[in-house]
Amino acid sequence: FYVRSNCPFTLTRFTHNRVECDITTRRGDNGLLVRVEIIINKVRTVVQNGSILVEKKSVSLPYDHTYQHIFHYGIYTKLKSSLLPLSVTWHDVPGGIDSLRVELEQKLSTDMTGLCGKHNVPGMTVKLPELIARLYYSNSNISRNTFSSSSKYSVCNMFISNTLECLQVMAPQYSQLCQKNIYGYEMSKYIGCAFFNEVTWRRDTKCAEPSCSGDLVYVEQGAAFVPSCSNPNPGFSNQELTSSCVCPKGKVLNDHADGFHCVSVSSCPCVFAGRRYSPGDMRTSKCQSCVCDSGKWQCSENNCPPRCLIEGQFVTTFDGKQYALPGKCTYVASQGLNWTITIKFSDEAPSLETVTLLLSQVQPSNPSIMALNHSPNHLPLCHLSDHALVFWQSSMYVQVHTSFGMKIQVQVSPEIQLYITPPRNHTEVISGLCGNHNSDTTDDFTTSSRIIENSAQPFAQSWSVGACPENIHSTCISTDNEIFADEKCSVLNNPTGVFAPCHGYIPIDHYHTACIQRTCNCGSSLLQCLCVALGSYAKACANLGVVIGDWRTATNCTLKCEKNQVFSYNMQACNHTCRSLSGPDPRCGLEDAPVEGCGCPEGTHLNQGDTCSPKAECVCHHFRGTTPPGSVVIDRCRNGKVCVHCSENLVNTTQKTCDSKPMGAKMTCESGCYCPNDQYEDHRGNCVSLHNCTCVYSGKVFSAGQHVKTNCKTCVCDQGKWDCKHEQCPGKCQVYGNGHYQTFDSKWYRFDGQCQYTLVENDCGNRNGTFSVRVEGVPCCDEALTCSRSIVIDLQGKVTLTLSDMKVTRRHHEGWTLQDHSLYSTHTVGLYIIISVPSRGITLIWDKHTRITIELHVDWKGKVCGLCGNFDSNEMNDLQISGSAVVSSPLAFGNSWKAATPPCSDVTTEIFPCERKSYCSAWAQRRCMIITGDTFKDCHLKVEPDPYYQACVQESCSCEFEGKFLGFCTAVAAYAEACSDQNVLCLILAVVHTNLAFK
Repeated sequence: FYVRSNCPFTLTRFTHNRVECDITTRRGDNGLLVRVEIIINKVRTVVQNGSILVEKKSVSLPYDHTYQHIFHYGIYTKLKSSLLPLSVTWHDVPGGIDSLRVELEQKLSTDMTGLCGKHNVPGMTVKLPELIARLYYSNSNISRNTFSSSSKYSVCNMFISNTLECLQVMAPQYSQLCQKNIYGYEMSKYIGCAFFNEVTWRRDTKCAEPSCSGDLVYVEQGAAFVPSCSNPNPGFSNQELTSSCVCPKGKVLNDHADGFHCVSVSSCPCVFAGRRYSPGDMRTSKCQSCVCDSGKWQCSENNCPPRCLIEGQFVTTFDGKQYALPGKCTYVASQGLNWTITIKFSDEAPSLETVTLLLSQVQPSNPSIMALNHSPNHLPLCHLSDHALVFWQSSMYVQVHTSFGMKIQVQVSPEIQLYITPPRNHTEVISGLCGNHNSDTTDDFTTSSRIIENSAQPFAQSWSVGACPENIHSTCISTDNEIFADEKCSVLNNPTGVFAPCHGYIPIDHYHTACIQRTCNCGSSLLQCLCVALGSYAKACANLGVVIGDWRTATNCTLKCEKNQVFSYNMQACNHTCRSLSGPDPRCGLEDAPVEGCGCPEGTHLNQGDTCSPKAECVCHHFRGTTPPGSVVIDRCRNGKVCVHCSENLVNTTQKTCDSKPMGAKMTCESGCYCPNDQYEDHRGNCVSLHNCTCVYSGKVFSAGQHVKTNCKTCVCDQGKWDCKHEQCPGKCQVYGNGHYQTFDSKWYRFDGQCQYTLVENDCGNRNGTFSVRVEGVPCCDEALTCSRSIVIDLQGKVTLTLSDMKVTRRHHEGWTLQDHSLYSTHTVGLYIIISVPSRGITLIWDKHTRITIELHVDWKGKVCGLCGNFDSNEMNDLQISGSAVVSSPLAFGNSWKAATPPCSDVTTEIFPCERKSYCSAWAQRRCMIITGDTFKDCHLKVEPDPYYQACVQESCSCEFEGKFLGFCTAVAAYAEACSDQNVLCLILAVVHTNLAFK
């Protein structure tokens, strides 16, 4: 039907699932729509004068709001609601909008008012042309057989004559609509053409083609989303077609440059850390080099040696796995065949008190022992033996180089921190808190009895020397500390701050969490604890060769140097002491990470009394001592000036127990009761033979010969050690709540985007993928929370399954029939919908809300990509953007997996729920302590509770009833299910204790 009026009209108005929708339009004197107002869930979007305003603020495209997305769709603009199955599409022309379309993706169980009529009229199956004719002639006195012969309607007559074959009996009705439409607007080139284009293809009219920007060309049927350098192959298998502006065949849009320029894929530039690089450009860091090729970075392998970091209670293994120690104890940090490194924590604060290195290269019965503690001033500036070189790099760092290639760097002030670089090309077995250095993070928690734990607590305790209680807090010890830590540690996140140049190389999430926890639990000076935590990130950046500037001045962490020494971020030890003038300096030529601290200015040397002196004022060193400047005769000097090494000879014994550590050198014996010769104390306190020794797994004692199954391995207790037969595990990835992810390789991270993202696929840039799983959050209507997720599964280009609104719908692709139903199966089991694709080894489990679990057969190992990671047993490269070979932040990684259809903007900042509503934080922490409390205590040694606790707190930090309890229940249920997977049944207790209500 036809309505001509300049008044505002309600196009459609309805309420669906408590969400109100109201769309109004107003036409101008030029016949075009000059204002469109779309209100969904009280969010007002106005299209007027060629601009788009959301809540009175002008936006650029693509625009992403919690409740809606607005993006270019071919030559059109489309608004797609996240709360309703609705989209609005319009076409802008000079002076207004010449066409607008409102589409519903499903029937609504509600009444609808407005010009669009009632959507769900019972029995309404009339085809669109018949409906138009019926409505039109019910309001017209014009005979349906009447044709106007007026010349001003000749364009309508010509149009109808050219489309008679298509319109047939409907031609008279369309002719009348055409005449009504152009009446008074005969000179407008937009009004008539808008009608023609809705009826037939533009090529059948004399209407001009829409103009395209830059190099783009118009096509009647083309890609709705133009291939670009960022996404040269948008869409998985169902790219939408519409009237569009596209690049010439064989070219893509260069979306990394201004304007609309089309280039070949080989000419696409690359982007890194906000900077654009041309094809063939290289960027290098200390550890690798990368070249830009076809819009992707091709990078060399990381050539920096791996290191183990022990910074307070936080440990990073040789393979990169990060965890926190449970107690302030003495531990075996790392050990090989003839060396052992032990650490001892302070009783007061979670910081190291002593680092000890035991070497037994030549005489295992009489090892060399070197110890560093809070008062390391007893160490000479340089200490050389047959097995090790020990020297000060700066006032803050001591370096150890062993004869077999291991390097140890110890920060001694203001807190002791330990950095270990293992021997290159070693063949011995390495073990301890630092892991085994085999590039596989899945076995980093191998205990001293050679079984793999799932939780850091039993793993770390297995490497403790003596009893090790849990006494390191994971929450703040005071409110004042928490406020200080939250405020000051945020400097790490600042995208324009002093640490920003390193964000593209090292993600800050772990360091930010560590900063808050270390500062929260500080025993004395809050500022000192903060500066130590910030220094850990600065040192990691320096180790990669990333210059971040004077971060100490920017964060009020400046150091005061003693006497006439000066501070530097890259202090050199080589030839900077008076001792070095008396002979070759063994510290020269040794490469290692740069260190900060105090030292002598250029042209001076460190003399006695820690003062810096000119060369002429240096004392001379010889084997008998030192001599002040001046002439002197020295008897019996051997071969000139050399470093003199003196060490104590210590006799060591060890306690023999079933879980004693093979340290390669005996530990000092303590007084006490011991088992007789050839017997060992088992874990029950009895004296047994070696063959009858017991073993421990997850806090439980097992007798010799007993079996356990863990991590797809069957292990048997033999002589106090676990003998395991390895089997490869299937991959399991889960996502729940407001963006909590655990990858196939068990990497935890948080990313909360408002677009559709690829969860897992096997295309990975090869254009020969056979499956893809994409997800999109469906927000709650009352707040910026995710209440559900929409999941799209593409299988082999044959069928697309959509899991949304608590049900599954399917769309068959061309050439696929229902007879091929064996490709997949759908089952509802309890609360869950399970999609199984047995031929491909894929299972998807959905709780109909936010929780999704994807399980993959081991055959997919290393062959997939997406937000779930690459399933290669190494969690440290799970956040690696394709082609970059650099692990990115969760924010950059998540943005890189946006589905290309429809396009949407990057997430630039994330405000966590507890930051948005800090007054709910205490409630959330108390509530979520059920995960770390007694209810789940039987599971703590099987499944690490901390990631689930942290997720629970964030999920619960909404003070609206719906948000906080939905998020809380989801997080607790996720941990309960993880416990169930490990045969620990806590779910019933959890339900009883928390009154969980599942709908």
